Amino acid sequence: MRKNINGTLVTENYGIITSVAMDPIEKKPLYHFYPGRYIFSVGTYGCNLKCKFCQNWEIAHQKWEGDYISPQELIAAAKRQRDNIGIAFTYNEPLIWYEYVHDGLIEAKKEGLKTVLVTNGYINLEPLKKILPYVDAMNIDVKAYTEDFYKKIVGGGLEPVLKTVEEVSKYCHVEVTNLVVTDLNDKEEEIENLVKWLSQIDKNIPLHFSRYFPNYQMNNPATPIATLQKAYEIGKKYLNFVFVGNVLGFDNNTHCPYCGNLLVERQNWYVNVKGLEGNKCKKCGNSINIIR
Repeated sequence: MRKNINGTLVTENYGIITSVAMDPIEKKPLYHFYPGRYIFSVGTYGCNLKCKFCQNWEIAHQKWEGDYISPQELIAAAKRQRDNIGIAFTYNEPLIWYEYVHDGLIEAKKEGLKTVLVTNGYINLEPLKKILPYVDAMNIDVKAYTEDFYKKIVGGGLEPVLKTVEEVSKYCHVEVTNLVVTDLNDKEEEIENLVKWLSQIDKNIPLHFSRYFPNYQMNNPATPIATLQKAYEIGKKYLNFVFVGNVLGFDNNTHCPYCGNLLVERQNWYVNVKGLEGNKCKKCGNSINIIR
């Protein structure tokens, strides 16, 4: 994504779009940020990690040709979409085309659009703080809770990701995803350490456990449903909002943590906000960590 041209560092994927779609916001996944709405979603190519189980390896780990679209043209396209709340930088790692994302976020906020990053969170704090004023929501992928996993399986480090979650939670809406990979990060002790850490930041941060399927360079068996059920049960001991993705049949509705009232009903991409007045539970009146 970058190369040295006569001593100058040049970014090669600035403005190169490889993927674009109107997605349900729940697909990011963001369950507590404008539930039931759609968002204009774009990506380029490249990544700053090398996950052996990457589900988007076609665009993450090889160069793609594409047409250049300026930040202004991109935001104009986003504004033309019907029933669109904003723009999400997703599909590949948005931090790998940081310069373009930075410029696009600024343009989006000028035009009143909501802004979302779906990211692995592997970034230094200084550049993170530079873009945070322009970000409304992030889903951050905490891939495991051990340095060993990050070093051997994804080619990075855990500590910067934890710092990102801690920092982002001070500025904007944040949700966390953990892909549970069979025989690698699925031990109950590790899952409990992860949810304990997240609960110490804010027990209202939604956590999404996601089912792994063999992909790219990883052939471990798909995550057993029983493993995900156990992860869910561990998560609920410490966190108010825990969900399970890539599996049909789980109760992924949002219930009030205070009185149990059904707040948001979800069946696949069908979403019905039924138990909220603004961001308060209709039944008990407590505030809920949901932005509408």
